[in-house]
Amino acid sequence: MAATMRGGNNVALAIILLCFTCTNNVFLLPSSSASSPTDDFLRCLSGKIPAEQVFTQSSSGFMAELTSSVQNPRFVTNATVRPACIVAASDASHVQAAVRCGRRSGVRLRVRSGGHDYEGLSYRAVRAETFAVLDLAGLRFVRVRAGDATAWVDSGATLGELYYAVGTANPGFAFPGGACSTVGVGGYLSGGGIGLMMRKFGIGADNVLDAMIVNADGELLDRGRMGEDLFWAIRGGGGESFGVVVSWRLKLSMVPPTVAVFTIAKTAGDGGGGGDAAALLAKWETLILQPFLPDLTIRVVLQGRTALFQCLYLGSGGCARLAATMRAYFPELGMTASDCHDLTWLRAMAFISLGAADAPLEGMLRRTNNLGTYVKSKSDYVRRPMGAAVWSALFADHLASNNAGVLILEPHGGVVGAVVPDMATPYPHRAGVLYNIQYGVFWWGDAEGESSAAARRWLDALYAAMEAAVSGSPREAFVNYRDLDIGENAVVGGVTEYESARRWGERYFMGNFRRLAAVKGRVDPSDFFRNEQSIPPLLQPY
Repeated sequence: MAATMRGGNNVALAIILLCFTCTNNVFLLPSSSASSPTDDFLRCLSGKIPAEQVFTQSSSGFMAELTSSVQNPRFVTNATVRPACIVAASDASHVQAAVRCGRRSGVRLRVRSGGHDYEGLSYRAVRAETFAVLDLAGLRFVRVRAGDATAWVDSGATLGELYYAVGTANPGFAFPGGACSTVGVGGYLSGGGIGLMMRKFGIGADNVLDAMIVNADGELLDRGRMGEDLFWAIRGGGGESFGVVVSWRLKLSMVPPTVAVFTIAKTAGDGGGGGDAAALLAKWETLILQPFLPDLTIRVVLQGRTALFQCLYLGSGGCARLAATMRAYFPELGMTASDCHDLTWLRAMAFISLGAADAPLEGMLRRTNNLGTYVKSKSDYVRRPMGAAVWSALFADHLASNNAGVLILEPHGGVVGAVVPDMATPYPHRAGVLYNIQYGVFWWGDAEGESSAAARRWLDALYAAMEAAVSGSPREAFVNYRDLDIGENAVVGGVTEYESARRWGERYFMGNFRRLAAVKGRVDPSDFFRNEQSIPPLLQPY
């Protein structure tokens, strides 16, 4: 029998929900003598990319390719602004050809790795425009170098594929990634990448040693050729702003042969032996402040009246040592020996992602959820404990009324908060941050009907109620949880206006935003790589 989590089955579903065929084609161009940008783009690609890897809207495989890694079906309705074509790259030369042909023909590219962009901007546009999707799912090779504990991984690989390759190469190797196995490596690292191991090893982007990027001129550059400013920018500055990163060289971390995990569910308003969830959350907030527990990470998922405490312990001694630590610092949670599992790191990540201690590891290789639910997300950062009264009110006034709403609390501190400076990478939410909040709400039925409106009203009311408890000036947000509600770019004269982008940019990147814009101004002054929340080119001296 599978060893599953204790309680919280609905919450487990919510976690999975938030982790959000080809036919032979030929380039059939219109017979009209007037050539469109799309026609020119396709003509330019001919002979450079196999015809069966380019899908126009008239191709029989177009919709299958478009939806192949879509995690949120909100953005594949008939009202969605779709790409004129999709280029399914399987080699860096295909990326180079797509960039050069796009520049020449005036067709911009939107780049997709795992399809988890919460606003779908990697494969759709908000307003009508002509663009192509460059899909990197075919670029998914992972090469682990055991001798120096590094790995080269293509951007189109998922975190699950990376974990599987790393963990099967050596059970003592690990990489500090996220909890959701279907997230694309390219998108994860481009936004910085937070997760259960960052208190011990830093965020994902802190562990990038090199990268191969195709710049706006179609050149393939490594770290030495791209320069340190651009290398800094791509490790957390958001995707689709500076070029197309096709692969990353990662530093692998060393972990014990077995690590310890548990998942325990508690209920708000339960004053029994297990303690009330609101009081437990208040105690959990104080636990994050402890600087001497970097091996211990407990994230929390809230849904309805339930709080699910998910733990990953990376220290030696496994469950026995973890149980002693919990008795000393968090006895109120009531952890017992039956809650804990001693697992290899790879199996621990499968437990967190898939929900069972003996889940088949091959499940980590599944690339898409295919759940058919719609979702809207937002984010916050918390810099001071909220306390039991605020948590009680949150459950009573918001969470208890909507089982389709979920909050995920990711603790910071440790290495990510006290060792790595705010300006080391574009990810600035370090010193003083207790935890990140990801808000999500799900609905079924019509993508934009009454169910959508009701879900959005609930989320907006919750987000407004949280304002006094979270960071301010600016109210911080996480670029990997993209949210168009906080602002969109304005394009003036064919280039993104800097001031329009500051509204959202300084919430994602704070004091690092201006430097990102200066890098953009140097490497892509014509703003070829852009979307509704891409970094604008700052053309004046930094």
